[in-house]
Amino acid sequence: MFNSLSDRLTATFKNLRGKGKLSEADIDGTAREIRRALLDADVAVPVVREFISRIKTRAMGAEVSGALNPGQQVVKIVNEELVNILGGQTRELQFAKQPPTIIMLAGLQGAGKTTLAGKLAFHLKSKGHAPLLVACDLQRPNAVRQLQVGGERAGVPVYAPHPGVSSEAEAPTGDPVAVAREGVSTAREKLHDVVIIDTAGRLGVDAELMQQAADIKAAVGAHETLFVIDAMIGQDAVNTAQAFNEGVNFTGVVLTKLDGDARGGAALSVASVTGKPVMYASTGEGLKDFEVFHPDRMARRILDMGDVLSLIEQAEASWDKAEAEKMAQKFADQEDFTLEDFLSQMQQLKKMGSMKKLLGMMPGAAGMRQQLDQFDDSSIGRIEAIIYSMTPHERNAPKIINGSRRARIAKGSGVHVSEVNMLLERFGQAQKMMKKMAGGGGMPGMPGMPPMPGMGAGGGKKKSAKGKAKKVKGKSGNPAKAAQQAREAELRRQQGAKRMDGSSFGAAGQDFNPDDLSLPKGFEKYLK
Repeated sequence: MFNSLSDRLTATFKNLRGKGKLSEADIDGTAREIRRALLDADVAVPVVREFISRIKTRAMGAEVSGALNPGQQVVKIVNEELVNILGGQTRELQFAKQPPTIIMLAGLQGAGKTTLAGKLAFHLKSKGHAPLLVACDLQRPNAVRQLQVGGERAGVPVYAPHPGVSSEAEAPTGDPVAVAREGVSTAREKLHDVVIIDTAGRLGVDAELMQQAADIKAAVGAHETLFVIDAMIGQDAVNTAQAFNEGVNFTGVVLTKLDGDARGGAALSVASVTGKPVMYASTGEGLKDFEVFHPDRMARRILDMGDVLSLIEQAEASWDKAEAEKMAQKFADQEDFTLEDFLSQMQQLKKMGSMKKLLGMMPGAAGMRQQLDQFDDSSIGRIEAIIYSMTPHERNAPKIINGSRRARIAKGSGVHVSEVNMLLERFGQAQKMMKKMAGGGGMPGMPGMPPMPGMGAGGGKKKSAKGKAKKVKGKSGNPAKAAQQAREAELRRQQGAKRMDGSSFGAAGQDFNPDDLSLPKGFEKYLK
């Protein structure tokens, strides 16, 4: 959603790097580029004007002039101001002291209210609540059926006494206010602690729409009224948000379709104009493509600083802890990393969602935008198919996979042999890296790391040659000196024999227990 804005801002800040002092012209130029980037992203003009004014005021002050790195200080100011216009603090639902908590969804037709109702219900259910969906959109064709399907997918019951209309030709007959009131009563009887009411929308703001939404809110005494807005709406987002705020006085905003390719100015405008926080964001079609909106994290994404906290939260929510502990123990015991382990890790990553989205949360993702756009999530499925086409022995001992086996695996998984070869090559590299790390060594080729065993420090052949030249040096003609050389040679021979006696670890003349040594698992067989 914010790719274009993120790229523009990142390019702007590159011009500030390495400058020990920022002039007024530098600050003016930066502010001008930020203004253009925000306007191109469809951010409302009043919001842009106020945002740039605050940035210039802070950038001209001692906050930047006295900083050790003025460029980074300007980025810090922009980040803080972005957080402010996005709502400042993270805000979630405030539950009623006496259940059920009543949540009403309002917004224009096509904003995604019905789909969002199912996602919100699924989210609350995963948090331990018992939500009930109430179908009060009796005007849009098949809206009730859509909510029922969403409820089935989320595993949440739906209260829908009226079927609604099935085509544009039918006139609405049901009373949405009565349905809402009855739905809340049903929730109390069946001990549901949350009620989510899906209301009707219009193609544009009109008096009938606002009156119906206000009547439903007054009839049920909604604790939270969420304004659902399409993040792709553009400049009209401000006018729509203001109209709904005046009509129903919503308590929070939900942004939908954040996975789209629009410029995303609505997200940066609504919270600032209405003073109401953005609480949730919908990022796809799936039930799990729904997240709490964190202004600070979204600002970091826009500035290409990454969103590692959200990444960690997703990992904690979807990662199999038992499998993780099993893998950690295997790593600690320095056991071989097999294709079975590789498959298990790939499946764990799939549970976290789209790899493209996960990689997009990493700091510096803007620098690999082209690679991310070309990344195909279905490639993970092909890797699974390749590994599943192997025998258990092949997965645990991939070195036995010869040409004929590779051809059989490729045929069984429906891919070309080159893809099997590529997978095995990359797995071999990963296996070597895992062994190196498990052995306590650094990454190969990393500066400052100790050399690998068997690798000389450079120039070893020349030193060896010099050493040999010294050893073959002839005896002295002086008898006294020759006797001294003989004594030194005998002493060196005795010292060498002492070192070689017993073991290469210098334990001469004494027994030792290999268990007392910090050796890798399985290494003791080489001491026998």
